Amino acid sequence: MRIRWFIRLKGLFRSPKDRALLLCGIISLAAFFTLRVASPAGDPYGDHARMEAARIMERAIAVIRQHFNSEGIPFNAAVDPNQTGLIGEEYTEITTTLGSLEAKRTTTNPNMAGVAVQLLQEAGVTAGDTIGVGCSGSFPALVVATLAASRALDVHPLMILSLGSSSYGATGTDFTALDIIQVLKNQGVVDIDPVAVSLGGARDIGSTYEAEIRELLMRKIGDSGIPFLFEPDLQRNVAERMAIYSGASGKRRIKAFVNIGGSYADLGTNPLVLKLEPGLNRSIVLPSAKETFGVVFAMAEQHIPVIHLLHVKGLALKYALPWDPVPLPRVGYGITIGRSGLDTGTGIIALAYFTLLVLTIFLHRKAFFPKPY
Repeated sequence: MRIRWFIRLKGLFRSPKDRALLLCGIISLAAFFTLRVASPAGDPYGDHARMEAARIMERAIAVIRQHFNSEGIPFNAAVDPNQTGLIGEEYTEITTTLGSLEAKRTTTNPNMAGVAVQLLQEAGVTAGDTIGVGCSGSFPALVVATLAASRALDVHPLMILSLGSSSYGATGTDFTALDIIQVLKNQGVVDIDPVAVSLGGARDIGSTYEAEIRELLMRKIGDSGIPFLFEPDLQRNVAERMAIYSGASGKRRIKAFVNIGGSYADLGTNPLVLKLEPGLNRSIVLPSAKETFGVVFAMAEQHIPVIHLLHVKGLALKYALPWDPVPLPRVGYGITIGRSGLDTGTGIIALAYFTLLVLTIFLHRKAFFPKPY
């Protein structure tokens, strides 16, 4: 039986056209499998960590939502339709600058934590490492995403938090970014406190806040027991922050610095900061005037990779995250798998396409290659 089928199969490829067609099919399949083998398949641990980080962030949002409900805090459906509790009002006593509502809502996607994992991995951060984190209250969801990524990767984040916020961030004086972190810590979602907290806003000391608001925030910081950073001079502020990072890290080198938002001390005053790319920056052009340095430049001067989380549109485009999603995407949706765009699903579809193409042409070869008259 096998010999008979072999003879029949051999007879099918008697003509040069049939053999050429068979050769084309083999070459196509060989090219496809070569591409699959040559392309990075992705780090299985990395894939797991991205999913785990997204799950942690999803849980964080659920915890904050429950906090709102238990405390009788109403959600503003017009600005926070997904009821995340991570979108504040447009203008409050600690609103510092204008912010994009759509960008703020985009960052509440739990899969943003998966992007944070990928960025840390691309920066060379691995389990047991220490990272520096500088953030304002402008993007509380990115703060949560970074903490979730750190926990999923078993990375130790040293965070210095500034309480000022652009519109639609953590703008509530009764629910600042510090309050958000404390709620999550009390529920076991995160396991760290910031290593220092400043008032944020103008000159990082809230100089445009009303006096009673400054006092309220200082009492809040004092009650937390976290060191209070109050330094209006940029150079001294940056130096103090670098000393805090260095002292808190001990003998461990900071492997990456994550900047979230646009705080005065973290970005500095030099216009070169506007050239930072969204996401990972391995090499940064340093300003000649050190008095304009923010922490991002001070870190770059020490050859520490900087992850810049501010231009959300660029991040969303780069990592294929949906813009302003309602409802929030499910965990894992849109998370990049590995460094290659060729994933298993794509491979199966491509293989099926090649196979079908070759079989179709072969079975209808008389139509594709009619005999000359």
